[in-house]
This record gives sequence, C-alpha cells and structure tokens, in this order.
Amino acid sequence: MKPGVQAEQLAAQFLQRQGLTLVESNYRCRFGEIDLILREGETLVFAEVRQRSRSDFGGAAASIDMHKQQRLILTAQQYLASLPHIPPCRFDALLLDAASNIEWVKNAFEV
Repeated sequence: MKPGVQAEQLAAQFLQRQGLTLVESNYRCRFGEIDLILREGETLVFAEVRQRSRSDFGGAAASIDMHKQQRLILTAQQYLASLPHIPPCRFDALLLDAASNIEWVKNAFEV
C-alpha cells in the first residue's frame, strides 16, 4: 500500500473516532483532488492529508501553500455545485509525521 493511501486511511479513521462521518474519499475533478470529505454535524469538512517523513522545508503544513489552497477551493466549489443546498463548510488539514502521529488543524485556511 502506498504511503499516501495509508496516511489517508489513518486520517479517516482518526476523524471518524472524533465523531465525523466520512462522505467521500479522493474526490477528483478537473481542478484537483480532495482527500477526504466528511460531515461534522451540519458542517461539511474538506480535509487535506499530508505526511512528511522529515521536517525539512517546513514539514507537512508548509506543503499546503497558496497554490494548493486555491486548487482545493476550486475543487470544493465543484463538489458543492452538485449538492441541492450548500451547507456550512471548512477546510481542515491532517498532518502526519514519520511515526504517523496526527495533528488535526481545523480551519487550516479561510476562503
């Protein structure tokens, strides 16, 4: 199993233990991909999962730069366009280190 797939599975399990419900994984469209889409109450959560084995160059969090954020926003807008109504939404980041410790950053960036 590829490390990215394993990291996404670990993150999904972690979030489900926190009470979120998995709606979709690896949603793809022409703008990009969203790793996990979940529900927390009425809120739709778009989650980006990043794992880095080293902290050089800023680690996992630094890899979600402005360009990546813009692609995530466009992809989320495409997903939302398919829904009958738009719920409250947020973007979270799940950052995993080499030991698969998870840091959950809610509202990782604002739209």
